[in-house]
Amino acid sequence: MPSVKKILAACAATAASAAILAALPAHTARRNPAPSQDPQHGPTIKTQVNLVNLFVTVRDKNKRIVTDLKQEDFKLAEDGTDQKIAFFSKEVTLPITLALLLDTSGSEQFMLGAIQDMGASFLNRVLRKGDEALVMSFDTDVDLLSDWTDNRGQLDRAIRKARINTPMSGGLSPGPVPTSHQTGTALYDAIYLACNEKLSTEAGRKAIVIVTDAQDEGSRVRLEEAVEVAQRTDSVIHILIVADSRFGGNSGVAHKITEETGGRAISANSEKHLAEAFDQISEELRSQYTLGYYPTNPAHDGKFRKIKIDMTNHDLKVLARKGYYAPKE
Repeated sequence: MPSVKKILAACAATAASAAILAALPAHTARRNPAPSQDPQHGPTIKTQVNLVNLFVTVRDKNKRIVTDLKQEDFKLAEDGTDQKIAFFSKEVTLPITLALLLDTSGSEQFMLGAIQDMGASFLNRVLRKGDEALVMSFDTDVDLLSDWTDNRGQLDRAIRKARINTPMSGGLSPGPVPTSHQTGTALYDAIYLACNEKLSTEAGRKAIVIVTDAQDEGSRVRLEEAVEVAQRTDSVIHILIVADSRFGGNSGVAHKITEETGGRAISANSEKHLAEAFDQISEELRSQYTLGYYPTNPAHDGKFRKIKIDMTNHDLKVLARKGYYAPKE
């Protein structure tokens, strides 16, 4: 498949500039899976039309993950209105669908080797039976290095194929764009494509782990659009900020993306810190609670609804997405 740059080169700038917003998919909220207990096989998935699922990580004041909480320890509100928690579980067996996105722009050239080694080790450690992952790289193009698979060897080979600013086969296209020439790192495009093209049809726990300096200099979609598509597809984004001091980074963007989607942004500017950051994300993915509720607001208006989770113990800190988009009829 041709790269995003090659596909988009044929788009006329005048037509695309007027069409970019209209070209973005009008997503509707997906049907969220409700965990239920099978006495022989553990949690299973049921489809509920209006159920909202939240995957939640809780840490104490010393930043240690708390794993022994009960339903009554959580309080939940949507747009300021209290909601009744209908489903609660500690999520250790529900499969994870994970997208690993690697920044291969020139600013990462001195860290790429370490990123590849630790990224491969991370996937090998975090993935369990029933999980799947894909690997993408992004610089001036967005390239799919491996589609969904549970084959560790295939994922490792895909990670090793990543090259600094080298167009690869298997590129993806976000649709009509305002220009046919890409000038810099396409971080927002990579997020959009991972969510819209790959995660939108997946169910259960969905996560994106991005290794980047969070500088975007050439995307077709805006930051707000990248965040929105992640929210619409219930995708949690974690960012490991690897920034070369000679090029700088944008931690503000990284924190905005992760806070809005329920993930974490962790600075990792050395091989040691990168390994520790991957370990933290691995721990969080395997130490979550699931909260499910049926909204008291029955309107299918497609609007964004804010979610707030409070703890009865105010010393505890919650990590979860900040809201969702209601279904639209």
